[in-house]
Amino acid sequence: MPVKSFKAYTPSRRTITVSDFSDITRIAPEKSLLVGLRKKGGRNNTGRIMVRHHGGGHKRSYRIIDFKRDKFGIPAKVFSIEYDPNRSARIALLHYVDGEKRYIIAPNGLKVGEQLMSGPDADIKVGNSLPLSSIPEGTFIHAIEMQPGRGAQFARAAGSQSQLMAKEGKYASIKMPSGEIRKVLKKCFATIGQVGNTEHNTITIGNAGRNRHRGIRPTVRGTAMNACDHPLGGGRGRSKGNNVPRSPWNQPSKGFKTRNPSKIWNWMIVQDRRKKK
Repeated sequence: MPVKSFKAYTPSRRTITVSDFSDITRIAPEKSLLVGLRKKGGRNNTGRIMVRHHGGGHKRSYRIIDFKRDKFGIPAKVFSIEYDPNRSARIALLHYVDGEKRYIIAPNGLKVGEQLMSGPDADIKVGNSLPLSSIPEGTFIHAIEMQPGRGAQFARAAGSQSQLMAKEGKYASIKMPSGEIRKVLKKCFATIGQVGNTEHNTITIGNAGRNRHRGIRPTVRGTAMNACDHPLGGGRGRSKGNNVPRSPWNQPSKGFKTRNPSKIWNWMIVQDRRKKK
């Protein structure tokens, strides 16, 4: 996916880059797989802001994605590769031989017209979904289940890929995109290959208007606030001394561990992502 730049006829246009969308099929999305997406603006059911800096943005429809890939043994043809405004990855529309249509996360290198399949007997081919027990060690995978039958939760963003390192007993060791190595049950499903749209992280937003279009509102620095509004605020002039970086609710924001060590999934982490290589 090439990245497109522009002539510098304004200061922001000098640095702005966008995807040229040459990898997508120019068709309308499948209506049967669209649902309305209501804007919440970072608010909960009582209307209070729980997540700051959310609001506005362009209207979107949600594309229903098949993260479970549970149509085992039924071949499907890739009908189109489409843009999804709700995620960084592209999505692929599959037409199954029984007439059903489903969206999946589009892996890198997937072409329109290819045939895909999911299940224990599927081939080791980009886009096919298999249980970890049926995938050879060393294979790069994405869209990995955390619990059998729950649907893919790991490695779903653009350019993400994990590697199946080893299999021992009823668990498989997987190296995550963060560098963390963790255990996952071998009954969990994963998709072969790397998520497409690999150059997504090289795109430069360039100006504030594009972020507002995405529904991202401005962020004010804590040091620019008054003391009553933020722990880092106040002071006559700019004050940085004796101020530990922390949130508006006084929780340290650098180096403070928030993960509960008693949680059951911690023992499944073989190597921490912060370990120096």
